[in-house]
Amino acid sequence: MSSDEQTTAAAPRSLAEALRARNDSSLAALLRARPDLLGPVPNDMTQLATRAGTRASVIRALERLDRYTQQVAQALAVAPDPTTYDTLETLLPGEDSVAALPRAVATLRGQALAWGGDDQLRLVRTARELLAPTPQHPSPTGLGPTVAEVTSGMSPGRVQEIVAAAGLPSTHDPVSAVAALTALFTDPTRMSALLDEAPTEAIDVLNRLVWGPPYGQVTAQPAAHLRWLLDRGLLVPTNPGTVVLPRETALHLRGGRAHRTLEPLAPPLREKAAHRPQVVDATAAAEAYTAVTTVEELLKDWDEGGPAVLRAGGLSVRDLKRTAVALDSTEQTAAFWVELAYAAGLLAPDGEADERYAATPAYDEWVLLPPAERWGRLAAAWLPATRTAGLVGGRDGKDRTLSALGPHLDRSAAPEVRGRVLALLHDELPEGSSPEPDSVIERLTWERPSPAALDLRTRLAQWTLTEAELLGITGRGALSAHGRSLLQPLANQAPPAIEARGPGQSPATDRAAKLLAPLLPEPLDHVLLQADLTAVAPGPLERPLADALSVLADIESKGGATVYRFTPGSVRRALDSGRTASDLQAFLAEHSRTPVPQPLAYLIDDVARRHGHLRIGAASAYVRCDDDAVLGEIMADKRSAPLRLRRLAPTVLAAQADPGTLLEGLRSMGFAPAAETPEGDVLIARAHAHRTPPRTAPDPVPDGPPLPDDTLVEAALRAIRAGDAASTAPRKQAPAHPGNGELPRTGSAETLATMQAAVLTGEALWIGYVNAEGAASQRVIAPVRVEGGFVTAYDHTADEVRTYPLHRVTGVAELSEQ
Repeated sequence: MSSDEQTTAAAPRSLAEALRARNDSSLAALLRARPDLLGPVPNDMTQLATRAGTRASVIRALERLDRYTQQVAQALAVAPDPTTYDTLETLLPGEDSVAALPRAVATLRGQALAWGGDDQLRLVRTARELLAPTPQHPSPTGLGPTVAEVTSGMSPGRVQEIVAAAGLPSTHDPVSAVAALTALFTDPTRMSALLDEAPTEAIDVLNRLVWGPPYGQVTAQPAAHLRWLLDRGLLVPTNPGTVVLPRETALHLRGGRAHRTLEPLAPPLREKAAHRPQVVDATAAAEAYTAVTTVEELLKDWDEGGPAVLRAGGLSVRDLKRTAVALDSTEQTAAFWVELAYAAGLLAPDGEADERYAATPAYDEWVLLPPAERWGRLAAAWLPATRTAGLVGGRDGKDRTLSALGPHLDRSAAPEVRGRVLALLHDELPEGSSPEPDSVIERLTWERPSPAALDLRTRLAQWTLTEAELLGITGRGALSAHGRSLLQPLANQAPPAIEARGPGQSPATDRAAKLLAPLLPEPLDHVLLQADLTAVAPGPLERPLADALSVLADIESKGGATVYRFTPGSVRRALDSGRTASDLQAFLAEHSRTPVPQPLAYLIDDVARRHGHLRIGAASAYVRCDDDAVLGEIMADKRSAPLRLRRLAPTVLAAQADPGTLLEGLRSMGFAPAAETPEGDVLIARAHAHRTPPRTAPDPVPDGPPLPDDTLVEAALRAIRAGDAASTAPRKQAPAHPGNGELPRTGSAETLATMQAAVLTGEALWIGYVNAEGAASQRVIAPVRVEGGFVTAYDHTADEVRTYPLHRVTGVAELSEQ
């Protein structure tokens, strides 16, 4: 309802009446802004108003206001109750403030924190109690109590003394005396004349208290200038040794201002650097591809079973450091990749007795997708995630270290802050521009200045800027084209609603992936072999080539080009997987743009010649070799002592170590043994991919009640309107049951007779009803049939036909003809 409409309409006497006068769109906006009001759906407007005035709900609503709207609420709390719009303008002066005031007042009315027309504007009582200044909870305005409040415990004689010292005629009672003082202190002309008589030192004291805090200390024998102020009520004692500056006096000295500094305008985002959009998109695409390959590398490293799960849950510090080394990143960045994979449902504990982290079956599906779609799933998981990797390494409330993948990492505010930061980049800056991080923090602080959450929101914003760059949503600090498409639903919303229904299921994610795909490099089918036993991949490789090369060689360096190093160990690893020397030579010749270097060919042949010359099986373990001289060499080597070898035959040694230990021990001595099966064949070693049972991604922890959808809001409005109609419908007054607002009470015989009569006449009835859970409600029904102890009726409250057991009807009353 507009201000003009509220002024011309009959002034509401309560918040419930103000809500009752609203249209459905206004009430729907209230329920969306304060979803806690719907748990459960209120029976009528009176219950909705009561719930809107509860302390917890009001605190939650106040904390979600921007700084200027909070300042308007604070000004209402120190203004007379009720106050006028003109008085509010006087308390909040300034051209920008006057321009922004209608929006702020409309917000307070819209969220049921204030009600009434422009001539009788009120804060809800709970909000006024929370924001009004008290000694225990000073107001941000710096104002103190009113003259009436501070003199409430003062003796009538002392009040008359103050009235006389202020030059006012004496009165017959304290109430009129306090009213006379209030009128003096709120009259600018008379107040200025009174202060003109004040000693200079007294004015200095007032100036020190005027902007708060309004309390000061005095001795038992105050100085003359303090006595002058105390005698005239310009300072009033509150406790022994403590005085306070009355609110009316402070407002006069301030020129009527409630706040020293007003912030009606949101701080703008400052531009740090400007880049060509093409450069931003290319940089972001490179980061996006790196994000995909990093997550893939992480899970490939954990393919046979990752680190153990701590007893309290999570990844140990040592395992996180190892992961960081493997990913060539910092521990904080490694924690982000681990948490991202977990949020995307690609990683989870395996649930076994010796619990370890491992890839999920979803990873096998994800890894087969095109790179752009894989990135889209990661981005869709990151946006709504409440798990916060930036907290890893910090301390919880019990001074315990917070570990990656561990408990206590959920922060409900993370999705809202994350979405808001990115929406600001989308809305406030031109394409290709990166923001000053401090300006982003200043803007978020203005939008949500609640001190309780300020530190966390600041850190969340900083982590968002860093993580968005790692994920490739931004490039060089600026939002990319695919990032803008991903965030399209967030634009022009405050706070934004994240559109992410699950990994890869968001239309915005699909759009972003399509924009990203042309910017990603095409996978290559070749490498460049070099004479120093290295291979250079000048770009991303096709998956079969990359998988085969990762077995045959070790990755030496990564970047724009990946360098692979061939070593005896890596070649032996390829031979253990069942490849032969000729297979390896042919593979390299097929996929290299350069000839196979002679040193590499010699290396493969040399390792293959020695590979399998020694055979190891289970005795506990044995070694056999056709060349008994080689076995003699092993027996003579002191490094074989821990294996406790014993010669059984010229070509067979037995060991008291298991085959795996024996295999590694001989390899460390420079030999190239091969494991064999009980049948004497070479045992081909293949990587065993360990997977968890099917797992779902972790659900985000909501920040308070979930936002209601349109269906719920519409149904709630119908129920509230119908319930309100039932509770306010005129009813005939029975002599034995005077109208007192309670549920009707009638005997079972009278209830049955009234119901049967209503079936014949078609009249509507007002009933009281108690359901199976014991919840009482009142309803307006039109009975259709009464039989078998049940009444079937059209329920105007629920807007449908229902059947009610008669024994649960507490009473019935006829509605008046009105």
